[in-house]
Amino acid sequence: MDDKRSFSAETAWTVETYVPRFYREPRQDDGRIEKYGGREQIVSGENGTRLSLHEDMMILLLLLAVPAFGLDNGLVRTPPMGWLAWERFRCNTDCKNDPDNCISDRLFRTMADLVVSEGYAAAGYEYINIDDCWLDKERSYTGQLQPDPVRFPHGIKDLANYVHSKGLKFGIYEDYGNYTCAGYPGILGSLELDALTFADWDVDYVKLDGCYAHPREMDIGYPEFGFYLNRTGRPMVYSCSWPVYQIYAGIQPNFSSIIDSCNLWRNFDDIQDSWSSLESIIDYYGNNQDTIVQNAGPGHWNDPDMLIIGNFGLSYEQSKTQMAMWAILAAPLLMSVDLRSIRPEYKAILQNRKIIAVDQDPLGIQGRRIYKHKGIEIWARPISPLFQNYFSYAIAFLNRRTDGTPSDVAVTLQEMGLIAPGGYRIEDLYEDVDYGVLTPQTKIKVKVNPSGVVILRANVQPSYVQTTPYDPFRQVFPAVDRTTFKKK
Repeated sequence: MDDKRSFSAETAWTVETYVPRFYREPRQDDGRIEKYGGREQIVSGENGTRLSLHEDMMILLLLLAVPAFGLDNGLVRTPPMGWLAWERFRCNTDCKNDPDNCISDRLFRTMADLVVSEGYAAAGYEYINIDDCWLDKERSYTGQLQPDPVRFPHGIKDLANYVHSKGLKFGIYEDYGNYTCAGYPGILGSLELDALTFADWDVDYVKLDGCYAHPREMDIGYPEFGFYLNRTGRPMVYSCSWPVYQIYAGIQPNFSSIIDSCNLWRNFDDIQDSWSSLESIIDYYGNNQDTIVQNAGPGHWNDPDMLIIGNFGLSYEQSKTQMAMWAILAAPLLMSVDLRSIRPEYKAILQNRKIIAVDQDPLGIQGRRIYKHKGIEIWARPISPLFQNYFSYAIAFLNRRTDGTPSDVAVTLQEMGLIAPGGYRIEDLYEDVDYGVLTPQTKIKVKVNPSGVVILRANVQPSYVQTTPYDPFRQVFPAVDRTTFKKK
């Protein structure tokens, strides 16, 4: 095969002994040999830079030791997909001087049109979501929320009806505090009335922020508003900012309650239009994965924030990285980009059906980082189809190095914990290359560009070897204990 990233049987590095399968977060080190569980791990290689992955990387992770419980509204059994205004258009209310880009009825109708006409809806994007700054500064004389009358002259219900006429769904923003983050009326003191108002407006998705509210009160307030949303009888996705405000305040979030109350939630900073912001989110999810991963599942998702692909701050390679990593994280795919001017290569990333299929995998298991050292990371997500007790996997090779040259990474499937006797059919989801069925002992080699990613799909293949029947309450993850780089 002539593809530049074709797999190589050449030895880039080998594992000579291995550590126990009990998972610990990989450490950074300076090439020292360390002991874990009484065993050393030593690496030999031929190209100066040596990776170490232990031979048996399987772990029985108790992600789903019991069936997953989520908000009982039956919604977003896979992560929601759509378009959200905030990161690209912020709180631009100057429609006199900037009518094309201000937060207005016109902007959202235009984006709804483009989501359909430009193929995003066909790829799975279905929500058109307003964020902050849509409101009038005062409630109506009856106490109801109302939109800015100049920027939304036809009202919110009319806009929602237009979005629905396109076959899409409509989302709106509010805040649990006295005010929204931009200073517009919040819902505090009017929770039931505002839930009824959103239902009357035919809203399908509510994002509830947490500015101007005490984080300790969120344990009561967020579930209460969710209760009122449910009681309206209208299905509305409920997006919460509850955990992130408590984490900032030094309060340990009650994720059991969050899972029971919200369809998705934020854990970390707002994304900004920069690679450093994207890196910080990836780091947060990797460094805290033992707490975060277990909370995700059908109907209840961790939300690392919007897709900023197609804006100004990410290169092409970095944009591919965000799309791939969000799919590994089972993240909501909410674009925040000007669809009128997005370049074709970025549009293609957002509409990559094979990566979207990973994100939307019906098992709903969030992926995790299984390897990290010297700027090279490997992330894995169990996905369907399954054969007996063996998962398929999406595998992302991420290059965080800054030395300006692509990095070769070589590893066997077995060393990544993929040990199904029948092997795996391997496909590169960006290059659209099918490498056929590889056995667990086969060494694969990928070349990863700086700040870039290679994402593979490994579909498990049937085998006649007798195996243990699949237990749906066990989830199997690849795992790694430590890594070592050395120079000859």
